[in-house]
Amino acid sequence: MKGSVTVLGINGRIGQAAATAFVNAGFTVAGFGRSARAVPPGVTFRQGTVEDTASLKAAIADADIVVNALNLPYHKWYNGRAEAQLEAAIAAMKDSGKTMLFPGNVYNYSPDQLVLRPDTPQKPPHERGAIRKRMEDRLKRAAREDGIQVAILRAGDFYGPGAFESWFDLGISRDFARKAITYPGEMKTGHSWAYLPDLGRAFAVLGEKRDQLGAFESFQFSGHFATGEELVAAVQAALPERYKVKKFFWWMLALMAPFSKLMRSVYQMRYLWKTPQRLEDPRLETLLGEGFHTPFKEAVARTARSYLPQDQKAGASASAVVVA
Repeated sequence: MKGSVTVLGINGRIGQAAATAFVNAGFTVAGFGRSARAVPPGVTFRQGTVEDTASLKAAIADADIVVNALNLPYHKWYNGRAEAQLEAAIAAMKDSGKTMLFPGNVYNYSPDQLVLRPDTPQKPPHERGAIRKRMEDRLKRAAREDGIQVAILRAGDFYGPGAFESWFDLGISRDFARKAITYPGEMKTGHSWAYLPDLGRAFAVLGEKRDQLGAFESFQFSGHFATGEELVAAVQAALPERYKVKKFFWWMLALMAPFSKLMRSVYQMRYLWKTPQRLEDPRLETLLGEGFHTPFKEAVARTARSYLPQDQKAGASASAVVVA
């Protein structure tokens, strides 16, 4: 075995993808969470919460690497709750020399910042972005003052086969049963996507190569950058027949926003679908190696077909042409 890993937040999308990748890479993997609702094969489950310091410390006691995939629902980030969750993980790892891998996002950047590199200044346009920036600043201090190694891996919108609470299942594929594709953004505007199996493998690569990293590192996962037209065309190619294309009803979220913290939080992020922000990081690409990323059309096809109604999946699998 190459070492041991504990994934905090094992039931989330990133936690599951990272855990699976580390298992496949030959690590011993444990998953930490309130329940074993979605623990991947090969992962040992350890029950607990970040509020229970004893269970958290026990879960990471034998780990060389901690993937901190803990994430509160959108509308619960405020009043210091997201930062307190991070602080608990840092405290549990203090002076251990362990490596924390932390998933970042693009909320730290303003809409006029179109190319996002590791050294791009962070200018959050809203409080949610400011929270994420404060969390990353705290991680930088933790690497300097708390005796742990930290690597942040930033990515765009997540997608992958069967991934729940993503733009693919809640937006793009929401009307597959009605033979319609729903796209949330401008058709000619690019958008950054992160295919979850690839993102999970990127975490595993950073874990394997942690001895080559500094005390604090921040990486930008390029993933797939595609316009709405390119994304919709890739989805269409994977479906059993031609679907109509619909626009996402942002106005409905605007109507619900005054009455729902969650809808208000989602609506506030609409700008990301109007802004072609692209992530670039040549150093990370070198670490990952040539040919690392799953081809875009193949990744989209696998994802789109996973959301088809059961009676359509067989037809899609038989008729779709996967472009490698």
